[in-house]
Amino acid sequence: MKIALIGQSAFGKAVLEALADREEHDIVGVFAAPDGGRRREPLATAAEASDIPVWQFKRMRDQKCIDVFRSLDADLCVMAYVTDIVPNEIMDAPNRGTIQYHPSLLPLHRGPSSINWAIIQGDTETGLSIFWPDEGLDTGPILMQKRVDIGPDDSVGSLYFNHLFPMGIEAIIESIDLVADGAAPRVVQEESAATYEGWCGSVDGHIDWTRQTSTVHNLIRGCDPQPGAWSTLNDSQVGVFGSSAGSAANEPAQPGTILEIEDAGMTISTGNGSVKIKRTRVGRGPKLAASENGFTVGDRFS
Repeated sequence: MKIALIGQSAFGKAVLEALADREEHDIVGVFAAPDGGRRREPLATAAEASDIPVWQFKRMRDQKCIDVFRSLDADLCVMAYVTDIVPNEIMDAPNRGTIQYHPSLLPLHRGPSSINWAIIQGDTETGLSIFWPDEGLDTGPILMQKRVDIGPDDSVGSLYFNHLFPMGIEAIIESIDLVADGAAPRVVQEESAATYEGWCGSVDGHIDWTRQTSTVHNLIRGCDPQPGAWSTLNDSQVGVFGSSAGSAANEPAQPGTILEIEDAGMTISTGNGSVKIKRTRVGRGPKLAASENGFTVGDRFS
């Protein structure tokens, strides 16, 4: 098949390289996100290194982008980590349609921060979906799904890079094979089970230490590494990373109080127990071991 790839970042690059290594299909064009400041977009760099035509439109909805895409006469479009709105004129252009990767078990956690919210909400299982996108947001029929457990201390980073990233590449390649063989399913999503969450941003990462340990722990790891959970101490915003759930303190303490500081981390009281934090960042400073940022036992976060 002639394949057009839309994507960005390390995931888009890895999908392109996996496709190129197999040499079973002709990659007729790549549509990558614009470069970010001084940083070259990884997918665009990989396409250029393989002599594959690449375009970096600011908006996929621009008519010039649509015209370029149509001129490729692709059989299949593959969307690998896409945050822009892709118009129907592009998705419907390939004669075998368009498939897209999404890191959740659709129809659960539709939206742009699906890994964050699965952890924040305390899910113990998630996965990925390869689906046929339509005019809705993550609403098209399912082609394939793969499941993965969420470990008790998994963060967004560990869940994505250790599981959903490599599984996603494999799933896309498997899905392309099914499309090529004419055997790709189209299972309609169950709307009654659908959930949607928007971007997980900095405001969502503010920690309420009066909440239960599980709630605080899930918020911290569900914002790790981005957007970063945070609290305030001595008029400074402090980001916290690398959380593990602890037990109740021997002596009652106000929620948010630093109970212990050691090389392995800093223990902070919650509404019914404590959490241990491995790393902190004061203001815009670097992430350091929690024991290295000058905190004192008895200090209280708010």
